[in-house]
Amino acid sequence: MVVMIFLIGLLLGVLGGGALCVRYLRQEIAADVGPRLRQVQMQLDKLDTEINLVLATRLADLSRGNPQVPLSPGGDRDGSWPTT
Repeated sequence: MVVMIFLIGLLLGVLGGGALCVRYLRQEIAADVGPRLRQVQMQLDKLDTEINLVLATRLADLSRGNPQVPLSPGGDRDGSWPTT
């Protein structure tokens, strides 16, 4: 009988300690992720702004009837690839 009471107390203690540990870990993980998420959101906002600026500039060029050929990666304005 005494052993069963001891085992039940031990089980309740382990469950209670585990619940407190999980609660603490969830708080710490959430606190650690918050600043990183804000940084990523700022980078996404900056990228969105830059894309909107490029699109607005391209639209303005097209509406003026002054389409420019975009530069290809490593190429000239005629779209040719550099030869080595």
